[in-house]
Amino acid sequence: LTLSILLFSFVSTAAEPVKIWISSVQDKQYYEEMVNRYKKIDPSFNAEISAFGFMEMPDKLSVAMKTGIGTPDIVQLDEVVYSMFLRGPAPFLDLADRVKKADIAKDFHPQRLALFSQDKAIYGLPQSISAYLIFYRKDLFEEFGISASDIQTWDDFTTLGKDLAAEGQKFLPLDPSYFEVLLRQRGGRLFDEKGNAFPDFDLAVDTLQFLADMQKNKVAVMPDRGTIFDPVFFSGDVENNEVLAIIGADWYGLDMIQSFCPSLEGKWGIATLPKWTDKKTKKSFKSATFAGQGLMIYKGSKNVDKSWGFMQWVMTDKEANVARFVNRNSFPAYKPAWSDARLLATNSYFPHESLGATVLSVSTDLPMINMNAKRGMCVFLMREKYFASVMMGYQTAEEALKELKTMLDKGASMGGKGPDDKDPKDK
Repeated sequence: LTLSILLFSFVSTAAEPVKIWISSVQDKQYYEEMVNRYKKIDPSFNAEISAFGFMEMPDKLSVAMKTGIGTPDIVQLDEVVYSMFLRGPAPFLDLADRVKKADIAKDFHPQRLALFSQDKAIYGLPQSISAYLIFYRKDLFEEFGISASDIQTWDDFTTLGKDLAAEGQKFLPLDPSYFEVLLRQRGGRLFDEKGNAFPDFDLAVDTLQFLADMQKNKVAVMPDRGTIFDPVFFSGDVENNEVLAIIGADWYGLDMIQSFCPSLEGKWGIATLPKWTDKKTKKSFKSATFAGQGLMIYKGSKNVDKSWGFMQWVMTDKEANVARFVNRNSFPAYKPAWSDARLLATNSYFPHESLGATVLSVSTDLPMINMNAKRGMCVFLMREKYFASVMMGYQTAEEALKELKTMLDKGASMGGKGPDDKDPKDK
C-alpha cells in the first residue's frame, strides 16, 4: 500500500503542468503559441497559463507566496513590479548556475540582464530592450513644415515646441515615466549602489523642472487622465491631433499606438531622443529604458527542471524572439535574434523608418539601472502624486523631490519595512 501511494504521488507530481503566470492577455496568447511549439521539442511538457492585469499581478503573487496556495512555477513580471519583491530574500530561484551552464548570459543585452540580477544571483531573463524613442505624426509634421532632422538637441525640441504653441498646437503629452527616463538619459539615477534616493539631486530637480517648464510654456500637455497609457488618451489627444509626438518605449509603438489608433496607420515616423547639451547633464545617452518584462521561476516551484527547460528555450530560440516582435509585443533583449530581417523591416503602420533598426541604433548607449527594492515605490508615488503636483504648480520640483527622497531614504514603502531598507544590496 505504501509503495502504491508513493508511485501514485510520483505520477501525480510528474504529470503536474507547469503553471505560468502572465501579465497580459496578449502575452498569454503568445505563450500559448510558444508552449505548442515547445511540445514538439518536449512532448511531455504541459503548461497551465493564467493572465492577470499589470497591477493585479503583484497582489495575486504576494497572496499566493504568503499562503503557499496556487503558486506559479514561472512568472512574468515587469521590472518595476519585480523590484517590489526584493525586500528581503528574493522569492525567485537563482538561475546563475543554469545560465552559466547554458552559456547564454553573453547573448542578452547586459543592461537588461542586470535588471534581474542581484550581486552574483540571476533571478530572471529579460524579454525586451524597452528603449525610449520618439513616435511622431509624420503627416502633421509636414503640415507644419517640420522635419525630424531639425530636432537634434532638447533645446531644438523646446524651441520648436514654443513656436508650435504660438500657433495653438501642443507638441508632446506628458507622462510621469518621462521623469525617470530623461533623468537617466542625462546620466542621473533614481538610486545609487547603496540604495540612497536621487544621488544626483540637483540634476533630478532640473529634469523635473524641465518637464514642468514644457507644461507651463504649452509645449507639452498633461493628458486628461494624467498618463499616456490610458485608452482615453489615444481616443482623445492622439486621434484629435492635439499632440504631434509621443515619447515611448519600443513596446509602446509596437503595441499600444497600433492597437488604439488603427486609423492612423502609415502616418507615423520614428526618431531617437534629442541630445542634451547643457552643462548640468553628466552624460547624454542616446536613450534610456523604462519597464519591460522578464521571466523568473518561483523559488518554491516543484517543477524547476521543466520550468527552466521551457524558459531557456522561449528566451533563446530565435523564432520565439522574432515572434515576440512580429506579434507586436516588444523588441527582444536576446542579441542573436537581432540580425533577422523581420526585426529590421518596416511595416504598414511605420512605413518610413524601421522600429527595430532605430532601437538597435541606441542599444549600445543605454544607462545602467541600480535596481532597488524601493524603485517600485518611487515610480508609483511619482505617478500617483508628485508628478501632477509639480506640473499643476502645487509644489516646486525641489519641494516634491525632497519630500519623496525623505520617504524613500527613511525606508517607508507601500508594503511595509523590509530588510533591504537597512542594508541595500541592489546593484
